[in-house]
Amino acid sequence: MLAATATAAVSSMASNSKLSARDYGPGTQPVRYPDPDIVVIDDEFASYKQGNAAIMRLYHDPEMIWAEGCAWNGVGRYLVWSDIPNNTQLRWMEEDGHVSTFRNPANNSNGNTFDLQGRQISCEHLTRTLARYEYDGTRSELAKSYGGKSLNAPNDAVVHPATGDIFFTDPGYGGLMDYEGRKAEKTDNWPQPYQKEAIYRFEVKTGKLIKLTDEIYKPNGLCFSPDYKKLYVADTGASHYDDAPRNIKVWDVVEETDLKHGKEYASMMLEMTDEDGNTEEKGGFADGIRCDEDGNIWASAGWVGDGYDGVHVFNPDGKRIGQILLPEICANVCFGGTKRNRLFMCGSSSLYAVYTPTKGAHFC
Repeated sequence: MLAATATAAVSSMASNSKLSARDYGPGTQPVRYPDPDIVVIDDEFASYKQGNAAIMRLYHDPEMIWAEGCAWNGVGRYLVWSDIPNNTQLRWMEEDGHVSTFRNPANNSNGNTFDLQGRQISCEHLTRTLARYEYDGTRSELAKSYGGKSLNAPNDAVVHPATGDIFFTDPGYGGLMDYEGRKAEKTDNWPQPYQKEAIYRFEVKTGKLIKLTDEIYKPNGLCFSPDYKKLYVADTGASHYDDAPRNIKVWDVVEETDLKHGKEYASMMLEMTDEDGNTEEKGGFADGIRCDEDGNIWASAGWVGDGYDGVHVFNPDGKRIGQILLPEICANVCFGGTKRNRLFMCGSSSLYAVYTPTKGAHFC
């Protein structure tokens, strides 16, 4: 829970953001620096707010339904992301800001990343597969089942540099609705289409799939700490389970291959004050998450409204220190750009970005 002064700051900024009705379209009035929608909750965040940089809307298409799974390719200097319901992947080019279709159909892909050889890794809802795209564009299926049963629907993935192994989550949203994949036949263990939601590791050398833990309701976005000794995972289980917490969990990464000592890292509950001075604790979801070089977690956030939706920033101890307020629900984030100091944000039907004084801890 926020201190009173921090709560007041959030309340004030939420009110100002709502009243100003900021327009992100081309040719509109510029934003006076520092950007009022980059909110310092704790003084610790002041050094992570670039004073002369504003939130930019790089791309908007009303027919882009749900932007997700952004990943930065440093060699190609482009950002790739998924529009899950439209079964498409899009690409934004750093050179000139050009946006084009990268892959269609895309098997209702969600999360994307790149392995140590620069090959694209995609989490596919339609096929319920962790897939890899080779240099010639050939698609390879890495993981599709566990224990003789189909995966639910892989969601997000990260690569460990020591082994090249791929850690990924399987919450199953693509198996719960045709809108983002292919709805599974309902069974007695619904809303688990095939098996308990879990975090997995695909072992590159052997091709084995190892279940790391299912001590989480619905594991969603994930990221490593800067030294790869911790794995953070967003839990969105409250979408289907009444007793699920709205939080981000963290595990110790043991010997680069296993997860131990899982616990809550940060709560997504936030005490908010409306224009009439009434306070209420509200909680949305953290979805995609990324770590900066100092160990702070930048978490996409949504499903509450003005003053909450956008990005929440937590220090290494799990304390919320700042926010980036967006006019749309933010589903995923990643650091990229030539200096890896630009935070890209997938916001429903738009792609946003903001420069920061810090850098992403990892290459994508």
